[in-house]
Amino acid sequence: MSPRTHVLPDRNAAVEACAGRIFELLNESLTGREFATLAVSGGHIQDLFEKMAARRFDWKRLQLFWVDERCVPPHDSASNYKLAKDHLISRVEIPESHVHRIVGEVAPQEAAERYAQEIRSFFGLARGEMPAFDVVQCGMGPDGHTASLFPGDPMIDDREGIAAARFAPQQANQWRVTLLPGSLLAAHQRIYFVSGADKAPVLREVLNAGPQASKYPAGIVGRNAEWFVDREAADELESS
Repeated sequence: MSPRTHVLPDRNAAVEACAGRIFELLNESLTGREFATLAVSGGHIQDLFEKMAARRFDWKRLQLFWVDERCVPPHDSASNYKLAKDHLISRVEIPESHVHRIVGEVAPQEAAERYAQEIRSFFGLARGEMPAFDVVQCGMGPDGHTASLFPGDPMIDDREGIAAARFAPQQANQWRVTLLPGSLLAAHQRIYFVSGADKAPVLREVLNAGPQASKYPAGIVGRNAEWFVDREAADELESS
């Protein structure tokens, strides 16, 4: 097991440790700079967002992005933006202009193109250049997906695009917009939060660093990342 994998006794402890590490890295990023950049995910991470919101931090110096988004309006209960707004953004003093949401209410391809262009404009990127987010917070599904990159998706091999629209038949036949591997791998730090016994079998394969890890998007994007996992998710690691 990698020294960058932190196994905590329960979910609460994993949430606390993960939030602490995110802010440690963001504060380091602010040294000598005007702002820090953070891209967040969705899923069942309300408690992580609430723990983050409770941290003392200069929120006016944060630029907030998203790893992925469902193609739904921002007030929809399935929206990753709404999740972050309800449990993080509404609780802190982050300027509205620093919140770079994916516009999920327009056509999927248009949403992806808009998001990629906003990122290019913010980071001042030329075509072909990748953004260097300070911290990207990722999760992993029981099937080994990360962001909205699912096993078998050919875009997992893409290293040139910033973001793309992807159709996810595994997830209620839903269109999504996701950062692509080139963007995720170019981040200064990738932090994974994984909780629950249903993740244990795949987590074992992903963190084994063997050839089987590359079957899973999380095994590719999560290589050399820092992982915070609870005991249930880590149940099969020690036997690997």
